[in-house]
Amino acid sequence: MALILLGTSYCEAATPNDAADNGADWAQYHRDYRGWRYSPLEQVNTNNVKKLKIAWIHQPGDIAQGLQATPIAIDGILYYIAANNRVFAVDGKTGKELWSYFTELDPIVSKLLFASYNRGVTVGLGKVYFGTLDGRIIALDQKTGKKLWDTKLVDTEKSAGSNFTSPPTLAGDVLIIGPTGGDLAQRGKIHAVSAQTGERLWAFETLKDDPASWPKGAIDTGGGGTWMGGQYDPKNDLFYIGTSNAAPDFDGSVRPGNNLYTATLLAIEPKTGKLRWHHQEVPHDVWDYDAAYESVMLDKDGKDILFHLNKGGYVSVLDRKTGQVLNVWPLAENINWVESVNPKTGELIGRNEPEEGKAKTLCPSVLGARSWNHGAYSPKTGLWYTNAHEFCNTVKVGKQEPKDMAFSQPYFAFAELNFAPPPATGKPSSRLQAVDPLTGKTAWKIPSDLPNLGSVLATAGNLVFNGDVHGLVHAYDAKSGKELWNFNTGSGIRSGLISYAAGGKQYILVPSGFGSLFPAFAGAVYPGFKNTRGGAALIAFTIE
Repeated sequence: MALILLGTSYCEAATPNDAADNGADWAQYHRDYRGWRYSPLEQVNTNNVKKLKIAWIHQPGDIAQGLQATPIAIDGILYYIAANNRVFAVDGKTGKELWSYFTELDPIVSKLLFASYNRGVTVGLGKVYFGTLDGRIIALDQKTGKKLWDTKLVDTEKSAGSNFTSPPTLAGDVLIIGPTGGDLAQRGKIHAVSAQTGERLWAFETLKDDPASWPKGAIDTGGGGTWMGGQYDPKNDLFYIGTSNAAPDFDGSVRPGNNLYTATLLAIEPKTGKLRWHHQEVPHDVWDYDAAYESVMLDKDGKDILFHLNKGGYVSVLDRKTGQVLNVWPLAENINWVESVNPKTGELIGRNEPEEGKAKTLCPSVLGARSWNHGAYSPKTGLWYTNAHEFCNTVKVGKQEPKDMAFSQPYFAFAELNFAPPPATGKPSSRLQAVDPLTGKTAWKIPSDLPNLGSVLATAGNLVFNGDVHGLVHAYDAKSGKELWNFNTGSGIRSGLISYAAGGKQYILVPSGFGSLFPAFAGAVYPGFKNTRGGAALIAFTIE
């Protein structure tokens, strides 16, 4: 495959189910199935972005873990979810609350590691769908917020505290969702139900029942969650989702084998649950390098491709019909867990594994070269805009027995785990980076004092919007990286910024409200996290 030069745009032909046709809406988690997080609206552009003003604010009333969701915008109405599974419908022109639904949750949620937050709802077929903290999937009436059905999919108590923290994916009339649990002593699955009735359709075992992958006994506590949402490609009728790390995270001696299908990108037929292809990015993962992040889909020279970032700092470029590796390039600037990755096959070369009785500094850290917050791709520039950070962890393997663990206790198996700056530089760093997604060639970078933990938004107005953990939302020129506007929302950004239109106006919507497990881990390397502020507010900006 001949990779194209920096700055040339790629395209993706529209399909009958392509929500991108309506520029006013943000109808799916990434706006459409391609994972671009790109709005074709251009009323707000490089010439007038400095005139953005607040149009309205909506507050959900619960600031636990802030706001981590990407709102959905359809026909001028916004749908979003806040802490503890509070769901809202809001008028996109005025911010007036149209309805709300506060989920009654099992008291067990107070004991969970993955609690309070939720990353979004899914809207379709006249319904609003979301996964719950106590292992259910719920459908609400889109117009009224009335509950239509409620299906229990995960026994949170019996699965060591796994639950749902990301939105389901709608594939025709099939609804697909995966639970948390890569770091828990449980056995992961992906679940599909009827989007109309909630009836169970199939379940896919993310831990392959094969002695070459899992020895007897280890599979039952092998982790393998799918804690981020997947994406449905209507062009190829495939559902793509990345899986998490194997458990225990660092002690691979108790689970010899390649540990399929952990740290793997899966392509599944949504009607049947049949696996079409898989690409395991980290066989026998002993670094906690999930493959859970977004897939970004492009069309190049008539070939359907996708690219996918792994926590280990590499981006894999794949044929999305077959899973064939087309290229692999490093986003991270400090990598020592492997010597390299073969760009033609994806094979790991020169593994550097944690050891029992010996502390090793490994880069990137378990928090990855980027967190789960998504990048944005602009077809106008051909660039992918993503946050990234550089720090490492020092780890020493320790033994851990699942039978002796408390409920929802992580199955890490370390005797020592500390976060540290990269040895090569002596200091951590973070940035917003504009990069050719097929070659890894960088166009520009903007450094930041702390890791940016919100998802990026790109627009046809040649703008890139990015929020930081201090609460500032920034607008940059997509071609040059020049900052054109910023606004202090009062609390850090951990959510998905979107753009939509209502009443003939384009809006930039910022869910402000900082909350994350990330600072609890990374605070030793980035002490500035102690100065961040909590909150929860949906803030809409427009030009009067």
